[in-house]
Amino acid sequence: MLYTAFYSYIRCETARSSCTVSAYVRDIEQFRAFLTAECCKSDDPATVTLDDMRLWVASLAERGLKTSSITRKIQSLRALYKFLVRRQGLKSNPAARLTTPRLPHELPAFLAASESERAIDEAADTAATMSESFEDVRDALMLTMLYSTGMRAAEMVGLRDAAVDTARGELKVLGKRNKERLIPFGPELADMIERYRELRKGIVAAPESFFVRSNGMPVYYGLLYRVVHAALDRAHVASARKSPHVMRHSFATDMLNNGADLRAVQELLGHSSLATTQRYTHLSYRELKTNYQLAHPRAHSKKQ
Repeated sequence: MLYTAFYSYIRCETARSSCTVSAYVRDIEQFRAFLTAECCKSDDPATVTLDDMRLWVASLAERGLKTSSITRKIQSLRALYKFLVRRQGLKSNPAARLTTPRLPHELPAFLAASESERAIDEAADTAATMSESFEDVRDALMLTMLYSTGMRAAEMVGLRDAAVDTARGELKVLGKRNKERLIPFGPELADMIERYRELRKGIVAAPESFFVRSNGMPVYYGLLYRVVHAALDRAHVASARKSPHVMRHSFATDMLNNGADLRAVQELLGHSSLATTQRYTHLSYRELKTNYQLAHPRAHSKKQ
């Protein structure tokens, strides 16, 4: 089957991460369901037209999907048809003429350094006052590690125990397109890691995954999201977004605000393009501008 061949190809012959592969499969399966349910036609790729694809994109917009999500789904279709033409002998590629919507220019959400510190301190205090509850110690460590390393949520969920070295003060993560990178960390995080590992011994002796639940199974994204959201809520953080990715944005912004080299931050974040990292210089400038307007006596007109 053509779809199965494509799924096998992106799993086995490309450098895409497991998360990206899952997203591609999900997008294509959603398109197939649309063809059979809404267009009342076969999902045979050879019979699909550009109009069919445009109808699907329009239906996604009507459902209120974000522009970035719609763009990714279009990219999934393009990847499918590019494979079918090159590998399966498909004659036409309607996806090549499918245009993507223009993405809005949005700067990443981030926390003020004081907010990040407050959330981390409160999580650590909770862990200390709960008689070293395993889950509270783990949750405080996850929050601190996100902010201290800038790692992605998927990288944290997939982190292996053998990849965390407290003696060297570094951990190895598997990022996008299965690229490995080393991230250094300081003695504070090393102490938290050792404390967590000591408590984890009572749950699982030799875990493969670094972060586990109280039943010994690995953590998952939904759990990580709830941990971060709850911690930022308790700290009364003003940000509308309270996801693990906000901690990553905060890490990058604070690093640059404190004089870190742009290319060094690029390496730490695992960005393939320097342009992606440069978004955080705009955040830094925005903060500088806000501080200037608040503090400088000539920043406002006399009338104001």
